[in-house]
Amino acid sequence: MDLGYGPEAEAFRHALREFLELHKERAPRGGQLLAGATRSAAILDWQRLLIEHGYAARTIPKEYGGYGAAPDPLIRVLLDEEFARAGVSAGIGGQGPDMLVPTLLEHGSEEQKRRWVPPTIRGEVVWCQGYSEPNAGSDLANVQTRAVEDGTDFVINGQKIWTTTAHQADMMFGLIRTEPGAGKHGGLSYVLIPMDTPGIEVRPLATMTGHAEFNEVFFSDVRVPQANVVGKRGEGWKIANTTLTHERNMLAATGQLESSLARLVELMQAETRDGRRAIDDPALRDRLMRLQGRLVAMKYHSLRMLTCRIRREPPGPAGTPEGSAALVTKLAGCELSHQIAALAIDAMGELGTLYGGARHERAGGLWQFHYMFSLGLVIGGGTAQIQKNIISERGLGLPREAKA
Repeated sequence: MDLGYGPEAEAFRHALREFLELHKERAPRGGQLLAGATRSAAILDWQRLLIEHGYAARTIPKEYGGYGAAPDPLIRVLLDEEFARAGVSAGIGGQGPDMLVPTLLEHGSEEQKRRWVPPTIRGEVVWCQGYSEPNAGSDLANVQTRAVEDGTDFVINGQKIWTTTAHQADMMFGLIRTEPGAGKHGGLSYVLIPMDTPGIEVRPLATMTGHAEFNEVFFSDVRVPQANVVGKRGEGWKIANTTLTHERNMLAATGQLESSLARLVELMQAETRDGRRAIDDPALRDRLMRLQGRLVAMKYHSLRMLTCRIRREPPGPAGTPEGSAALVTKLAGCELSHQIAALAIDAMGELGTLYGGARHERAGGLWQFHYMFSLGLVIGGGTAQIQKNIISERGLGLPREAKA
């Protein structure tokens, strides 16, 4: 089995390493920056530099502000690997650049693409995703937020919940029920909503991290042009699923997990328990090796999917649909991320319980935050239980779960 990427890809890797060595002092540290977390001049400048050299927004057409390269799955993998290896930011990502932009390129009108793609990939416009509602999380098609026609506008009333970055966002892409006579899935439209529209109220939800990453969003007679519908009215379910596919790919970046595991090894080499390094504790070392084994399996699963995409073949055994294979990556990646953080906290012993600026807190509480926040990612983008049901029923053809 040849796991090499070939001379052309390795030449790209060499050029990328030279770029990172030359410019790394300008780069924000860490992985991909979530749009909305900050819009400092330094971060926006870094994003512009990456786009200029084709290391961000690489396959976005030039007319929409991107670099204009042809899609190449190998290059995508190399970018993830090298930015993670260098320990610098791979640029601005999140709901706008990683989820909405590819959805607009596939389903949006020409006016929508030209208006929203350029400022989104530059990090100048921040988006939130308006899907979940109090009774429409795992059962997403049960969305009840409704819009009625009034001239050329829609007037929206209802509520969204667990809306990440809504308190920072300029715009929302959301599922709204616009076709009162249609069925559960056919009555939805995918609508772009300015967050400064009168009638929108955002209420932050504090989580166990101590921060308010999620929000409730209330709509009271919110007026939005019907021209803000992406695709056709009533096609929202199809378009939302395009976005969900990109969300699952975003949540399961193997390069970030490899970087996280490398930091865990450094931590276990530095922390001591009863005078012995954490990495020399047989029980902790066994857990580390199990996580490493799962990460290797996940990486090879991703490489197998990559090979299938290059060959234009079905990505799974017995022609498993690509969506099911991608769900395996999302499910495994989110659970692995949480368990890496859990081991880091255990390796710190009693210090692992410190958080919120405590005197002996390690790394500013990064691992503790990671542990609590990553638990939400196991639920977000479709809960682990829902992912397992879809993989088993649609991917492997197992019997459907019995109704309670």
